[in-house]
Amino acid sequence: MKKISFSNSWSILLLFTGLMLQSCTVVRQGEFGVKRTLGKYSDKVYTSGLRPFNPFTSTIVKVTGQTENLEVSLNIPSREGLTIQSEVSILYQVVRKDAPDLLRNVGMDYEETIILPVFRSAVADITSKYFAKDMHSGNRAEIEAGIRDLMMQTLKNKGIVVESVLLKSIVLPRNLTKAIEDKLEAEQQAQRMEFVLQQEKQEAERKRIQAQGVSDANTIISSGLTQEVLQFKALEAWLDLSKSPNSKVIITNGTMPMMMNPNELNSNTQITPSSGTLRPGSFLSDGNGK
Repeated sequence: MKKISFSNSWSILLLFTGLMLQSCTVVRQGEFGVKRTLGKYSDKVYTSGLRPFNPFTSTIVKVTGQTENLEVSLNIPSREGLTIQSEVSILYQVVRKDAPDLLRNVGMDYEETIILPVFRSAVADITSKYFAKDMHSGNRAEIEAGIRDLMMQTLKNKGIVVESVLLKSIVLPRNLTKAIEDKLEAEQQAQRMEFVLQQEKQEAERKRIQAQGVSDANTIISSGLTQEVLQFKALEAWLDLSKSPNSKVIITNGTMPMMMNPNELNSNTQITPSSGTLRPGSFLSDGNGK
């Protein structure tokens, strides 16, 4: 009877341990594991943890269940037939329960196989309905939603959910960019001119109101200058003259002061009641010019 040596036993133990370690895999958080036995995928989906399998007949294929960002650079068409350079991000996620069918029907290279072709078809259908200038305006969100909805019509039965389609960068043709800039500048100039015209209208209205106020004030004053008011003002003038400490001569016609400028007088000037050289609003002072 042959005896097994200690070294052979140790070798067998190491071989067994190695086989055991190779028949286990770790499914990390955010991953799905699907066992493939003799080329066939199981319907059972493994979540995170240590998962054993028979290394001779089986393996566990891992699929990420996290949100993936697929970035694409492509030229997209516009309604007027222009070609626009753009960079797009596709945020998608694999549905856990549909992971086995996805692997059976599509395989691991599902990005290149179905996501990108469906995206290119959808983006061409949607962007061709919009003008190039609309892709820079508030219609961008509408375009993104339209592309996503059209992609989901094909991918929803494939086990893939498209969360968002983001148009990150849009480069318009140079001539179109120049035309948009010129249009914006013209609109700004028109708004500026409208503001200036509005200011001029307001200034004209202010001057009209001011002139109307002056006219109304003159009308009120002229309507109030009666003979009695004039006589009252004359009495006020006499009272002011009477308060002067200098000697004075006041010539009046009985109703209003009749005054003369002493600089216009000479030694030969004679003042008579009928001379007609007197005028209202002047006074004849004493020899000191007071």
